[in-house]
Amino acid sequence: MKDQVRLLSVNDLRVHFSQQKSGGLAKPFLVHVVNGVSFDVFQGETLGLVGESGCGKTTLGRALIRLGPSVVSGTIVYEGREITSIGNREFRSLRKEIQMIFQDPFGSLNPRMTVGQMLGEVLLVHGIARGEAARKRIEELLDVVGLNKEYANRYPHEFSGGQRQRLGIARALAVNPKFIICDEPVSALDVSIQSQIINLLKDLQRNLGLTYLFIAHDLSVVEYISDRVAVMYLGKIVEIADSAELYANPKHPYTRALLSAIPNPEFGGKKERILLNGDLPGPMNIPSGCGFHPRCPSAMAECSQRAPKFQELTDTTNRHQVSCLLYE
Repeated sequence: MKDQVRLLSVNDLRVHFSQQKSGGLAKPFLVHVVNGVSFDVFQGETLGLVGESGCGKTTLGRALIRLGPSVVSGTIVYEGREITSIGNREFRSLRKEIQMIFQDPFGSLNPRMTVGQMLGEVLLVHGIARGEAARKRIEELLDVVGLNKEYANRYPHEFSGGQRQRLGIARALAVNPKFIICDEPVSALDVSIQSQIINLLKDLQRNLGLTYLFIAHDLSVVEYISDRVAVMYLGKIVEIADSAELYANPKHPYTRALLSAIPNPEFGGKKERILLNGDLPGPMNIPSGCGFHPRCPSAMAECSQRAPKFQELTDTTNRHQVSCLLYE
C-alpha cells in the first residue's frame, strides 16, 4: 500500500444528530452514528465496508458526499485537500469527482422523467453537454452499462430492478467521476442479477480507472469485489486488512463471528458458527470501554473500562489493523 496513491483519507470522523423523544417535551438526545472513524482509500482500489444493519455504514458513506447529517468533528481529505469545512458552492465542483450509487434503484430515480431527461439534466447542471452533444453522451452511457440507446425514451417503471441499477450507475458515470460510493448496490437484486452488476462494476473500474467504497452486508460479495475490507461495528471500524488476509486470518472477535456466518457451499460441509449474545446496542446508548464487549465471547474485565486503540499488527505480512485489547 505504500506505493499506492492515497485518494481519500478520513481521520477521526464523527457524525451525530439530535433525536427528539416522543411527545416533544423532553430534551433531544444525541445519536452517535459514526463515532471516530479513520481509514484511507487508495486510487484504483475497492475498499469494502461491512457490518450489521444499524452500525453506521450508510451514514458514513453519505457523510463523505454531504447527503446525510453534518460532520461534527474529524477531517476528510480528498486528493490532499481538506474538504470537511469547505462551503457548499465549493463542494459542488467536487461532485463531478465523487458520486454515489444507491441501494434502492427505483427510489433514487425520478419517476416523472425519462432516462434521457434524467441523464440530460445531470449533464446540463454540471455544464458537461447539451443538445446534440448531450444526446450522444447519453447513448454512450447507456451502451457502457449494457443498455440499448432506445431506452432513453422510457420511464423508470418500465425497467427491471437490474436495469434500474444500471441506470443508477450510468447517472453516476455521467460526470466522469474518480471515486464512487456504492451503497449496497446489489442487495435489492436477485442473485443472478447481482453477479451481472458486480461484474459490470469491476469492468468499469478496470476500463475507467475508478475507485470504489463498496458498502454491503453480503460478505461473499464483498470478498469477490474488494481489494481491502473494513469491518464496522457500532459507529467504529474495528478491523481493516487486505481481503484475502482478512478472510483467511480474521483477528477481531466480531470479524470472526461475521465470517463464521457465511454458508459453506460444499455438500455436507460443516462450519463452526460463533453465536453472539444479544442484539446490536443502539447508537444512543453505546457501552463503555470497547463497544463490542457485551457480546464478545473473548471479553475481559478490562474491555468494559478502556476503549482499545486502532493499531497495525506487526505479526502479519500485509498491512492489518485492528481495534482490540487482545492485541495490545
